[in-house]
Amino acid sequence: MPEEVLFKFERSMERPEIADYLRSVADSIDDGEFTLEAGGESVSMAPPMRPTFEIKAERETSSSGGPAELSVEFELEWNEGEDGDGSSGGDLRIE
Repeated sequence: MPEEVLFKFERSMERPEIADYLRSVADSIDDGEFTLEAGGESVSMAPPMRPTFEIKAERETSSSGGPAELSVEFELEWNEGEDGDGSSGGDLRIE
């Protein structure tokens, strides 16, 4: 299935600034809807009560032998118009 990017934002930031954004997103998700805005673009989303939540930590190695790039991704996923089943792969703990 083709993917349509509705919004994208990327820039280098200080950790405390990133944490503030994540707290704001968490509060908005708890309220039921959030809006992402930057550079004249915006998208509003209202996840269902039980979307699928995915966290992924990755190491991407360079084919040129340079240093590996580390990343962590947080993703909410659901089908449009559906409540989602929130299927679980076990309990999550973040320390």
